[in-house]
Amino acid sequence: MSPAPGAGRTPAEARIGQPGICSLAASRQDAGRSPASRLFLALLGLLGVLVFLGLGIWQLERRVWKLDLIARVDQRIHAPAADAPGPGNWVGMTAAGYEYSHVRLAGHFLDGANTLVQAVTELGGGYWVLTPMRTDRGFVVLVNRGFVPQERKAEFEQESGSFAAPAVIGGLLRISEPGGGFLRNNDAAGNRWYSRDVAAIATTRGLTDVAPYFVDAEASGMGGWPRGGLTVVTFRNSHLVYALTWFTLAAMLAAALAAPIIGGRWRQRPAR
Repeated sequence: MSPAPGAGRTPAEARIGQPGICSLAASRQDAGRSPASRLFLALLGLLGVLVFLGLGIWQLERRVWKLDLIARVDQRIHAPAADAPGPGNWVGMTAAGYEYSHVRLAGHFLDGANTLVQAVTELGGGYWVLTPMRTDRGFVVLVNRGFVPQERKAEFEQESGSFAAPAVIGGLLRISEPGGGFLRNNDAAGNRWYSRDVAAIATTRGLTDVAPYFVDAEASGMGGWPRGGLTVVTFRNSHLVYALTWFTLAAMLAAALAAPIIGGRWRQRPAR
Protein backbone atom coordinates (compact mmCIF):
# COMPACT_ATOMS: atom_id res chain seq x y z
CA MET A 1 0.00 0.00 0.00
CA SER A 2 1.24 3.51 -0.81
CA PRO A 3 1.40 5.94 2.07
CA ALA A 4 -1.48 8.31 2.51
CA PRO A 5 -0.98 11.87 1.29
CA GLY A 6 0.80 13.91 3.93
CA ALA A 7 1.98 10.84 5.83
CA GLY A 8 5.33 11.32 7.52
CA ARG A 9 5.07 15.11 7.61
CA THR A 10 4.43 17.31 10.57
CA PRO A 11 1.19 19.35 10.63
CA ALA A 12 3.18 22.55 9.89
CA GLU A 13 4.89 20.92 6.90
CA ALA A 14 1.60 19.61 5.60
CA ARG A 15 0.07 23.08 5.77
CA ILE A 16 2.87 24.62 3.67
CA GLY A 17 1.74 22.74 0.60
CA GLN A 18 -1.87 23.82 0.95
CA PRO A 19 -3.22 26.43 -1.51
CA GLY A 20 -3.31 30.01 -0.25
CA ILE A 21 -0.76 29.54 2.54
CA CYS A 22 1.74 32.04 1.02
CA SER A 23 -0.98 34.60 0.36
CA LEU A 24 -2.29 34.11 3.88
CA ALA A 25 1.19 34.68 5.31
CA ALA A 26 1.63 37.87 3.30
CA SER A 27 -1.79 39.09 4.37
CA ARG A 28 -0.97 38.43 8.02
CA GLN A 29 2.33 40.28 7.67
CA ASP A 30 0.55 43.28 6.13
CA ALA A 31 -2.13 43.09 8.77
CA GLY A 32 0.56 43.28 11.42
CA ARG A 33 1.10 46.92 10.50
CA SER A 34 -1.19 49.41 12.15
CA PRO A 35 -3.52 51.50 9.94
CA ALA A 36 -1.57 54.60 10.98
CA SER A 37 1.77 53.18 9.79
CA ARG A 38 0.25 52.03 6.49
CA LEU A 39 -1.25 55.49 5.96
CA PHE A 40 2.10 57.13 6.77
CA LEU A 41 3.95 54.93 4.27
CA ALA A 42 1.34 55.63 1.61
CA LEU A 43 1.56 59.39 2.18
CA LEU A 44 5.36 59.23 2.12
CA GLY A 45 5.27 57.35 -1.17
CA LEU A 46 2.77 59.82 -2.61
CA LEU A 47 5.02 62.69 -1.58
CA GLY A 48 7.90 60.97 -3.38
CA VAL A 49 5.82 60.70 -6.56
CA LEU A 50 4.96 64.41 -6.39
CA VAL A 51 8.61 65.35 -5.82
CA PHE A 52 9.78 63.28 -8.80
CA LEU A 53 7.05 64.79 -11.00
CA GLY A 54 8.04 68.29 -9.86
CA LEU A 55 11.70 67.64 -10.71
CA GLY A 56 10.72 66.34 -14.13
CA ILE A 57 8.60 69.42 -14.88
CA TRP A 58 11.43 71.68 -13.66
CA GLN A 59 13.84 69.98 -16.07
CA LEU A 60 11.41 70.55 -18.94
CA GLU A 61 11.25 74.24 -18.01
CA ARG A 62 15.06 74.35 -17.89
CA ARG A 63 15.16 72.78 -21.35
CA VAL A 64 12.90 75.52 -22.75
CA TRP A 65 15.17 78.16 -21.14
CA LYS A 66 18.33 76.49 -22.53
CA LEU A 67 16.94 76.27 -26.07
CA ASP A 68 16.00 79.95 -25.91
CA LEU A 69 19.52 80.82 -24.69
CA ILE A 70 21.11 78.82 -27.51
CA ALA A 71 18.94 80.60 -30.07
CA ARG A 72 19.79 84.05 -28.65
CA VAL A 73 23.52 83.33 -28.53
CA ASP A 74 23.50 82.01 -32.09
CA GLN A 75 21.77 85.22 -33.20
CA ARG A 76 24.36 87.38 -31.39
CA ILE A 77 27.34 85.53 -32.85
CA HIS A 78 26.15 85.94 -36.43
CA ALA A 79 24.90 89.51 -36.07
CA PRO A 80 27.00 92.37 -37.50
CA ALA A 81 29.65 93.64 -35.07
CA ALA A 82 28.55 96.53 -32.83
CA ASP A 83 30.62 98.86 -30.67
CA ALA A 84 31.69 97.22 -27.42
CA PRO A 85 29.55 98.40 -24.45
CA GLY A 86 30.87 101.51 -22.73
CA PRO A 87 30.73 102.51 -19.04
CA GLY A 88 27.04 103.41 -19.26
CA ASN A 89 26.21 99.74 -19.83
CA TRP A 90 28.53 98.15 -17.29
CA VAL A 91 26.23 98.28 -14.25
CA GLY A 92 24.16 95.13 -14.09
CA MET A 93 25.88 93.52 -17.08
CA THR A 94 25.10 89.79 -17.13
CA ALA A 95 26.06 86.82 -19.24
CA ALA A 96 22.42 86.28 -20.22
CA GLY A 97 22.23 89.76 -21.69
CA TYR A 98 25.67 90.16 -23.32
CA GLU A 99 27.69 86.92 -23.49
CA TYR A 100 28.97 86.12 -27.01
CA SER A 101 27.82 89.42 -28.51
CA HIS A 102 29.73 90.25 -31.69
CA VAL A 103 31.62 93.48 -30.95
CA ARG A 104 34.40 95.66 -32.32
CA LEU A 105 37.04 97.80 -30.62
CA ALA A 106 39.27 100.58 -31.94
CA GLY A 107 42.28 101.92 -30.04
CA HIS A 108 45.81 100.85 -29.20
CA PHE A 109 47.24 98.05 -27.09
CA LEU A 110 49.17 98.91 -23.94
CA ASP A 111 52.80 97.89 -24.16
CA GLY A 112 54.32 95.28 -21.83
CA ALA A 113 51.10 94.32 -20.06
CA ASN A 114 50.36 90.82 -21.36
CA THR A 115 48.77 88.26 -19.07
CA LEU A 116 49.01 84.59 -20.03
CA VAL A 117 46.14 82.38 -18.88
CA GLN A 118 46.48 78.60 -19.01
CA ALA A 119 44.30 77.02 -21.71
CA VAL A 120 43.60 73.80 -23.57
CA THR A 121 42.35 74.16 -27.15
CA GLU A 122 42.07 72.10 -30.32
CA LEU A 123 45.75 73.04 -30.86
CA GLY A 124 46.79 71.46 -27.56
CA GLY A 125 47.86 72.90 -24.22
CA GLY A 126 49.21 76.41 -23.85
CA TYR A 127 48.00 79.90 -22.97
CA TRP A 128 45.56 82.64 -23.89
CA VAL A 129 47.35 85.96 -24.40
CA LEU A 130 45.34 88.79 -22.79
CA THR A 131 46.47 92.31 -23.67
CA PRO A 132 44.74 95.50 -22.48
CA MET A 133 43.53 97.90 -25.17
CA ARG A 134 42.94 101.58 -24.48
CA THR A 135 39.96 102.30 -26.73
CA ASP A 136 39.39 105.52 -28.62
CA ARG A 137 36.45 106.08 -26.26
CA GLY A 138 38.79 106.27 -23.25
CA PHE A 139 38.17 103.00 -21.37
CA VAL A 140 40.26 99.83 -21.27
CA VAL A 141 39.22 96.37 -22.46
CA LEU A 142 41.18 93.17 -21.98
CA VAL A 143 41.51 91.51 -25.38
CA ASN A 144 42.17 87.81 -25.63
CA ARG A 145 44.33 88.01 -28.75
CA GLY A 146 44.39 84.23 -29.03
CA PHE A 147 46.26 81.06 -28.16
CA VAL A 148 50.00 80.35 -28.00
CA PRO A 149 51.57 76.92 -27.34
CA GLN A 150 53.56 76.15 -24.22
CA GLU A 151 56.94 76.68 -25.88
CA ARG A 152 56.03 80.29 -26.83
CA LYS A 153 55.11 81.34 -23.27
CA ALA A 154 58.32 83.26 -22.45
CA GLU A 155 58.21 85.12 -25.77
CA PHE A 156 54.76 86.56 -25.13
CA GLU A 157 55.31 87.22 -21.41
CA GLN A 158 58.14 89.58 -22.42
CA GLU A 159 56.50 90.95 -25.58
CA SER A 160 56.97 94.69 -25.95
CA GLY A 161 57.54 97.42 -28.50
CA SER A 162 55.03 96.17 -31.08
CA PHE A 163 51.89 98.14 -30.24
CA ALA A 164 52.58 101.62 -31.56
CA ALA A 165 50.05 101.47 -34.41
CA PRO A 166 46.28 101.87 -33.86
CA ALA A 167 44.32 98.64 -34.02
CA VAL A 168 40.76 97.60 -34.79
CA ILE A 169 39.63 94.33 -33.22
CA GLY A 170 36.50 92.29 -33.83
CA GLY A 171 35.46 89.43 -31.62
CA LEU A 172 33.05 87.96 -29.09
CA LEU A 173 32.28 89.63 -25.76
CA ARG A 174 32.88 87.36 -22.78
CA ILE A 175 32.00 87.94 -19.14
CA SER A 176 34.80 87.86 -16.53
CA GLU A 177 35.74 84.47 -15.05
CA PRO A 178 36.54 85.22 -11.39
CA GLY A 179 38.40 82.91 -9.04
CA GLY A 180 40.30 80.46 -11.18
CA GLY A 181 39.92 77.10 -12.89
CA PHE A 182 38.84 73.69 -11.66
CA LEU A 183 40.48 73.11 -8.25
CA ARG A 184 43.07 75.80 -9.05
CA ASN A 185 42.89 79.37 -7.82
CA ASN A 186 44.51 82.23 -9.67
CA ASP A 187 47.83 83.25 -8.09
CA ALA A 188 48.36 86.91 -8.97
CA ALA A 189 51.55 87.19 -6.90
CA GLY A 190 53.08 84.21 -8.69
CA ASN A 191 51.70 85.33 -12.07
CA ARG A 192 49.86 82.03 -12.50
CA TRP A 193 46.43 82.40 -14.08
CA TYR A 194 43.84 79.70 -14.69
CA SER A 195 40.85 81.85 -15.62
CA ARG A 196 40.31 85.19 -17.29
CA ASP A 197 39.47 87.14 -14.14
CA VAL A 198 39.21 90.70 -15.44
CA ALA A 199 39.12 92.47 -12.06
CA ALA A 200 42.09 90.55 -10.63
CA ILE A 201 44.19 91.01 -13.77
CA ALA A 202 43.38 94.74 -13.91
CA THR A 203 44.39 95.19 -10.26
CA THR A 204 47.61 93.24 -10.74
CA ARG A 205 48.56 95.27 -13.83
CA GLY A 206 47.54 98.61 -12.29
CA LEU A 207 44.84 99.28 -14.89
CA THR A 208 41.92 101.66 -14.37
CA ASP A 209 38.65 102.31 -16.22
CA VAL A 210 38.54 98.64 -17.18
CA ALA A 211 35.40 97.06 -18.67
CA PRO A 212 33.94 94.12 -16.67
CA TYR A 213 34.31 91.85 -19.70
CA PHE A 214 36.98 90.74 -22.12
CA VAL A 215 36.85 90.15 -25.88
CA ASP A 216 37.91 86.97 -27.65
CA ALA A 217 39.52 88.24 -30.86
CA GLU A 218 38.44 86.58 -34.09
CA ALA A 219 40.92 84.89 -36.39
CA SER A 220 43.11 87.36 -38.27
CA GLY A 221 43.60 85.12 -41.28
CA MET A 222 47.33 85.86 -41.25
CA GLY A 223 48.52 82.79 -39.33
CA GLY A 224 51.22 83.09 -36.71
CA TRP A 225 50.74 83.57 -32.99
CA PRO A 226 48.64 84.34 -31.02
CA ARG A 227 45.99 82.32 -32.88
CA GLY A 228 42.56 83.92 -32.54
CA GLY A 229 39.11 82.63 -33.42
CA LEU A 230 39.26 79.56 -31.19
CA THR A 231 36.26 80.39 -29.00
CA VAL A 232 34.18 77.26 -28.44
CA VAL A 233 30.47 78.03 -28.06
CA THR A 234 28.72 74.99 -26.61
CA PHE A 235 25.87 74.54 -24.16
CA ARG A 236 25.21 71.28 -22.34
CA ASN A 237 21.56 70.40 -22.89
CA SER A 238 20.66 67.10 -21.21
CA HIS A 239 17.49 68.39 -19.58
CA LEU A 240 15.19 66.08 -21.57
CA VAL A 241 17.13 63.02 -20.39
CA TYR A 242 16.95 64.25 -16.79
CA ALA A 243 13.19 64.90 -17.13
CA LEU A 244 12.54 61.40 -18.48
CA THR A 245 14.59 59.95 -15.60
CA TRP A 246 12.51 61.76 -12.98
CA PHE A 247 9.22 60.84 -14.67
CA THR A 248 10.31 57.18 -14.83
CA LEU A 249 11.11 57.17 -11.11
CA ALA A 250 7.70 58.74 -10.42
CA ALA A 251 5.96 56.03 -12.48
CA MET A 252 7.90 53.23 -10.73
CA LEU A 253 7.06 54.57 -7.28
CA ALA A 254 3.41 55.04 -8.24
CA ALA A 255 3.30 51.43 -9.46
CA ALA A 256 4.84 50.23 -6.20
CA LEU A 257 2.18 52.11 -4.23
CA ALA A 258 -0.66 50.77 -6.38
CA ALA A 259 0.51 47.11 -6.34
CA PRO A 260 -0.84 46.23 -2.84
CA ILE A 261 -4.22 47.81 -3.65
CA ILE A 262 -4.56 45.96 -6.95
CA GLY A 263 -3.30 42.73 -5.39
CA GLY A 264 -5.78 42.98 -2.53
CA ARG A 265 -8.71 43.47 -4.87
CA TRP A 266 -7.58 40.53 -6.96
CA ARG A 267 -7.50 38.23 -3.90
CA GLN A 268 -10.96 39.40 -2.86
CA ARG A 269 -12.57 38.43 -6.19
CA PRO A 270 -14.96 35.48 -5.71
CA ALA A 271 -13.87 32.18 -7.19
CA ARG A 272 -15.79 30.99 -10.27
